[in-house]
Amino acid sequence: MPQANSSPALPDLPHSQPAGEVLAALGVAPVTGLSDEEVARRSRIYGPNTIVARAKVAAFIVLLHQFKSPVVYLLAAAAALAFYFGELEEGVAIAIVLVLNSAIGFTTELKAARSIEALRSLGTRSARIRRDGHTRLVPANEMVPGDIVLLEAGDAVSADLRLVEASNLAADESTLTGESVAVDKAVEAVARDARLADRHAMLFKGTAVTRGSGAGVVTATGLATEIGRISQLVEEAEPGTSPLEKKLARLSGQLVWATLILTALIAAIGLREGEDPFLIIEAAIALAVAAIPEGLPIVATLTLARGMWHMAQQNALVERLSAVETLGATTVILTDKTGTLTENRMTVRRFWVASGEVEVNGGTAELAAAAGDPQLAQLIRVAVLCNDATLAASGNEGTGDPMELALLRAGRRAGVERRALLHRTPIVHKHAFDTATKMMATVHRDGEHFLYAVKGAPEAVLAACDNAVSDAGTAALDDADRAQWHERVEHLGHHGLRVLACAAKTTRDAAAPPYEGLTFLGLVALEDPARADVPHAIQACRRAGIRVVMVTGDHAVTARSIGRAVGLGEAAATVVQGRHLSQLIAEKKPELFKAGIFARVTPAEKLELVRAYQEAGDIVAMTGDGVNDAPALRQADIGVAMGMRGTDVAREAAAMILLDDAFPTIVNAIREGRIIFGNIRRFVAYLLSCNLSEVLVVGLAILSSLPLPILPLQILYLNLVTDVFPAFALAMGEGERDVLERPPRSPKEEILGRPQWIVIVLQSLILTAATFGALALARLGLDLDAASVVTVSFLTLAFAQLWHVFNMRHPRSGLLRNEITRNPWLWGSLALCAALLALPPYIEPLAYVLHLTPPSFAMWSVILGMSLVPLIVAQTITYALVQWRRRRAA
Repeated sequence: MPQANSSPALPDLPHSQPAGEVLAALGVAPVTGLSDEEVARRSRIYGPNTIVARAKVAAFIVLLHQFKSPVVYLLAAAAALAFYFGELEEGVAIAIVLVLNSAIGFTTELKAARSIEALRSLGTRSARIRRDGHTRLVPANEMVPGDIVLLEAGDAVSADLRLVEASNLAADESTLTGESVAVDKAVEAVARDARLADRHAMLFKGTAVTRGSGAGVVTATGLATEIGRISQLVEEAEPGTSPLEKKLARLSGQLVWATLILTALIAAIGLREGEDPFLIIEAAIALAVAAIPEGLPIVATLTLARGMWHMAQQNALVERLSAVETLGATTVILTDKTGTLTENRMTVRRFWVASGEVEVNGGTAELAAAAGDPQLAQLIRVAVLCNDATLAASGNEGTGDPMELALLRAGRRAGVERRALLHRTPIVHKHAFDTATKMMATVHRDGEHFLYAVKGAPEAVLAACDNAVSDAGTAALDDADRAQWHERVEHLGHHGLRVLACAAKTTRDAAAPPYEGLTFLGLVALEDPARADVPHAIQACRRAGIRVVMVTGDHAVTARSIGRAVGLGEAAATVVQGRHLSQLIAEKKPELFKAGIFARVTPAEKLELVRAYQEAGDIVAMTGDGVNDAPALRQADIGVAMGMRGTDVAREAAAMILLDDAFPTIVNAIREGRIIFGNIRRFVAYLLSCNLSEVLVVGLAILSSLPLPILPLQILYLNLVTDVFPAFALAMGEGERDVLERPPRSPKEEILGRPQWIVIVLQSLILTAATFGALALARLGLDLDAASVVTVSFLTLAFAQLWHVFNMRHPRSGLLRNEITRNPWLWGSLALCAALLALPPYIEPLAYVLHLTPPSFAMWSVILGMSLVPLIVAQTITYALVQWRRRRAA
């Protein structure tokens, strides 16, 4: 069909028009689709296929965000006061600090925003579209009216479509109509005034295909779709602020109020004692700035963004920030079997026909020889014919269902090629696999007759058979025969094999019911081997205090066999059938949580299971790949979708997507989540202990009527150095090596609990004591002038804060080899900060602004000696406490 020279108007009420008329109105042929030139032209006319675009974060907005902070207001107030009192150097210096802080925050936040935008692009939804006679995978936002879209079960519908082909097609339209039952679809037109839920010839944007396959032509995109008309603004279902960000905001708010009260109290006391009002006011503002860790939100953003990017590099695409922090608290993983614990690479291991069992362990010649058995030859022929997969002309690669590919590979080894079979017995009709019947069938012309080739679940196929192939030919299939075949199915399942049954019939009618009057041919047993890296990953989960529970729709015996192979251990011995789940949950039976495997579980039962674990206090991570897994994935604390074989709907419902579908990737992500929380706790504790020591030094000096050991400008410079670079380095840490050797933390646990606050206060007191000790040595021991005393106390506190970063190691880690000393970023930040602290006294303009004098050898001796005291004291106390706890435990 020729395409129009100008893009046509969108068809009115396409559901009421025959498919041919709609195609003609849109100027497209279903066999070829649109040309690239026509797509480009229509894209310019109709725009992108989006309802709400993810706006790219503007750099200007990020820059403005840096000035929306109480800290900035305090710095600006200090600069204004300095200018007002004629202290131009201090005013300019504070302004420079303000600009530098804002520049660092701007650079970090913009980089984090761009990283997250890049991550989002990894998860862009795509659609299979026919263009220029070829099927292509095209981003959904690039679809245009007239595109021919190919669909199958599990696909999300990304535009309004008029169906032109449909085979056993049904769609979940609950997002649009509120109807929870899937709607059957057909090509035939319906009445013009049909309600939305009755437009069976249409598929709508935002819905999902639940069964069958089909093709449709795009009739509307973006805001022109039904869901676009109803909802002019669709917001994404993800939280704007993560729990961790809320905790940080709450912590910062508490610090602001505490600092304001303390600052006002110190200012009032200083003024009452007759101190210089300018110095008191400026010192009070500097105290407020010192107490609030201005680097906190910047470093937190960097940590979360880097964590998300690092997870993506390890094949775990995190869609929501909240997932990053929740990962570290996961207590149970409900995992699918196929493709997650196993390789999803099915291989035929056994055939079972009436003449006996045939093991497929040899090469091609052995299987070809075995196929000389007429019963086995007939079974292989039907297994190859009743197939939707496509095997490459050479080799073992192909496209399609892994199980069907395995059947084709087995057929090739037996000398049976599907292409050759189809040439002799061409296909005339196909009945797609239906979850209701658990079977599929293909109909082939065989001379003057039609051959029905059927395969499916053994129990379904046996129920549809009246006869069975036997050594004597064909005999009636009675109850005893059925029971014997069921026993064989169970026997194969005990060996971890997936079992299919095949049947056939020959009639003169191509439209006969496919699943009636069949002759049973035999069983095909396939194996999906366990991934080699799964047992090690499950052991790591066990050491980390995380339970791994298999939840599968497969048979109990097959699930138990795979469970033992992957290392579920004793838990694999306890298997709960899906049909018993509701009763166990309702009665709150303890055996529910002792089970290591749940077999024959439906999607609805998965949702019940997730809720049961959550009600028991567990933090649940759950894997899923199908449309019907979406509710359970959304319900779980961490929904994990399969990126390679998962449906669009499952990926949208999940908080994390496994790009490689591998179980060990979940374990790596949990490890990363624990490391991220540990790094955040570590740098928050570091920032607060450093800032609290500055508050104590200045506050105690004012309360004791002593000269200020450090001046306001020096505090600002100190915060610029120690608040940013070492904190960044701590945020980049790789974490403790034994982070997966510890039990999960409670998700309600605050960033800083009572134990952390006690440590912070003690460390701050040690830093403060060392600073006053240096001041006393400089004033009484070396008899230095006031400027030199301030230089000694300032540099002592500054270097003590640098060495203090080594106190951030975990108490159980090594003294010299630990997560801190292994961090290359830390050594770089220490070198940079040491230079930024040591050089200013020797650079006249900086020395003048910061009121520093060049230190002598004696002064450096005091500075370096006293700055090491807090590190030595803190490490000694930590070592003593660890030894005491070990003796107590012993």
